Amino acid sequence: MNLSIFPELQYLETSLYVVGAALLAALLAGLLHRAGVMLLRRLAGNRPYIANASFIAYHASRVCLILFAVRLVLTGAPDETPWLVPLSYLTSVALIIALTWLAMRCIRALSATVVQLNPVSAADNLKARRILTQTRVLTRSAYFIAALLGLGFALLTLPGARQFGASLLASAGVAGLVAGIAARPVLGNFIAGMQIAFSQPIRIDDVLIVKGEWGRVEEITGTFVVVRIWDERRMIVPLQWFIENPFENWTHKSSTILGTVFLWLDFAVPVPAVRAEFERICKQSPLWDGRVCVLHVTDASERAMQLRLLVSAKDSGTAFDLRCAIREAMLAFIAQQYPDSLPRLRAALDAEPAKAAGPGVEPPAASG
Repeated sequence: MNLSIFPELQYLETSLYVVGAALLAALLAGLLHRAGVMLLRRLAGNRPYIANASFIAYHASRVCLILFAVRLVLTGAPDETPWLVPLSYLTSVALIIALTWLAMRCIRALSATVVQLNPVSAADNLKARRILTQTRVLTRSAYFIAALLGLGFALLTLPGARQFGASLLASAGVAGLVAGIAARPVLGNFIAGMQIAFSQPIRIDDVLIVKGEWGRVEEITGTFVVVRIWDERRMIVPLQWFIENPFENWTHKSSTILGTVFLWLDFAVPVPAVRAEFERICKQSPLWDGRVCVLHVTDASERAMQLRLLVSAKDSGTAFDLRCAIREAMLAFIAQQYPDSLPRLRAALDAEPAKAAGPGVEPPAASG
């Protein structure tokens, strides 16, 4: 039967051939992808990135391979195939989106591998926290760049949006960063994130004093930092704030810290005995790290003198608990051994009123 006299049937036959070829190519691509992933997992061995990527980027890579096979079929299809041009554009855009997804999943696999190789659960985790901070900030920056490039290339494939896509890609360059006045807050936080990733004034799990609040860095995103305050509140601080404002970082180089306990005692208290008891308490406490245990008389007023008890601990949380334990133990020791050495209010009464009262009248006792 000659189908040339029935163009509709000819177009239908061509369409069925193309659809069948596309389905067959997609099936073969899926099988090839499955076999390739299984082979990669067998050959991964002690290569954690390959193992992580084979799991994390599994679905994205499968979609990319299937769309690539379908795109090859559409490229070789006859020109008279119905809807060939719009299907080709649609498949190209979908392939670019899938490749962007694959790139982001590969970045995620790299981040997971770095975190896996540098666990923060170790006792001395300063290096691991530094690497974790860099990894998280750079990962989010890479996500942003990959998404921007993917959107730009997707728009370039569409004839009506090529100019917009080219402009979007140009904005990803240095000139776009400098000239992006309208996006200054976003770009400012982006650049601040890059500065924090490399210079690292803060890291994940660092102890900070931010705006008078004590807390730990819980999360660093592409635009802000989450500080978990000691009472479980969360303070959200823009990244750029840490570049432009001073703040305290108690764990920048080391987590060890000094803590102080101040006691106001009477002048009659035997300081050597108090110092000996203080040193005994420190040596018996598991919270003390064995570095500093010093007692000094640092001030005096008309009523009492001030004793400063200086101790050291492995971190700020332990130092706080140690200070509370020392304060409680020292007050109990002084109250038991030297109860008259606690601060008191002295008063002296003149003896003249006693003479005026006459003989036989006892003068009032002085309070002490």
